[in-house]
Amino acid sequence: MRVIHTVAALRDALAGATTTALIPTMGNLHAGHIALVEQIRTHGQPLVASIFVNPLQFGAGEDFQRYPRTLAADCERLEAAGCDIVFAPDADEMYPEPQTFQVLPPLADELCGAFRPGHFAGVATVVLKLFNMVRPATAIFGKKDYQQLFVLKGMTRQFNLPIRILEAETTRAADGLALSSRNGYLSAAEREEAPRLYRLLQRAAARIAAGERDFAAIERAAADELGAHGWRLDYFSTRDRRTLLPPAREAGELAILAAAHLGNTRLIDNIEVARG
Repeated sequence: MRVIHTVAALRDALAGATTTALIPTMGNLHAGHIALVEQIRTHGQPLVASIFVNPLQFGAGEDFQRYPRTLAADCERLEAAGCDIVFAPDADEMYPEPQTFQVLPPLADELCGAFRPGHFAGVATVVLKLFNMVRPATAIFGKKDYQQLFVLKGMTRQFNLPIRILEAETTRAADGLALSSRNGYLSAAEREEAPRLYRLLQRAAARIAAGERDFAAIERAAADELGAHGWRLDYFSTRDRRTLLPPAREAGELAILAAAHLGNTRLIDNIEVARG
């Protein structure tokens, strides 16, 4: 496996490749990332994993400075999983001059976008640059970041990029907690409490699948329970899977998305559900 730090060296390494596959990451890899490797490696070669902690997607007061940077350990895990190239640029290589990608749908300002202004502009900017640098035939993103996946699929369509986007199911711990690099911020007591978010998503999905239509009441019940157990809720929201907008009564394919703070850690999760 090669570890590459510059765009010029990356393009040299990929010269002539037509089926390159890409996994964009910010490093500090866990089993969920390795599951992405296992899913995508049959869809193209060489397989490139990028590791770059992207400053543009962190807002003021967020955890950019303390976000874990574990390049050596990440490279070991990726090599063992069958990755061919790790692209690990520094900020000057990725952003030789200031820039952000601004052509985003209004949806980018809802849900996580409402609480993290500019976040999706930063995500779209770095991914579009990676797409131009790697020129993959296939790229993969996990469903845990459900709104991010939606925005990036829309960006790919908008620019008519010849890239197939694969979706990976969320990898979870045995107790249901979605794996995330930020889980390491949780104290022991918070880690024990953290699976409640997914349990409430499952409960809400079961009520909708059973035929309930009062989404607001279902969402309030979840918000009340989270508040009673010390969480600070950003949102718990039922959306139409096709648009990620609030659903019409006839919408059948739904997703419930949630973001909440437990102590100093912001956790996100979601679940898909078909209305009964």
